[in-house]
Amino acid sequence: MLSLMALTVLVLVWLRSLFAVVVLSGIYSFLMATVLVAMDAVDVAMTEASVGAGVSTVLLLGALYLCRSEEVRPVHRPWLPLAASICTGGLLIYGGLGLPDFADPNAPIHHHVVPRYMQNEVDVPNVVTAVLASFRGYDTLGETTVVFTAGAGIIALLRRRGGSRDAK
Repeated sequence: MLSLMALTVLVLVWLRSLFAVVVLSGIYSFLMATVLVAMDAVDVAMTEASVGAGVSTVLLLGALYLCRSEEVRPVHRPWLPLAASICTGGLLIYGGLGLPDFADPNAPIHHHVVPRYMQNEVDVPNVVTAVLASFRGYDTLGETTVVFTAGAGIIALLRRRGGSRDAK
């Protein structure tokens, strides 16, 4: 699955058709949702599939419809951003090597963080549900506001474009 995600990113880098980029970005989001399901994070996977692949793809396709353009090739080679991205990726991989193994019951989080959430915050037996119920409410409200604002902007642009067609 990760190799398909890497292949998708490599194809995204070389494409110049914005329509293909938007569609491949949606495919990448679905692949990421699949990886999240494999990691037993079904709630996050559903959010990734609905917002990352569904709503974002529709909003970007709507914006693309308004622009009707293709990306132009850059005048110069973007070596500095490429080097910064590779360095950042290397640092993230290096930092990830120091993390405990996935699902390690002796990881520090199980001795310090989980007991706090399980005992003091809410009376829910699942730590993910406890965090979502007690701390992520405002975060979800903010995400909903951002998606609503983007949708309202697309609708406003579509109405404006529809009005200019009638005037012709």
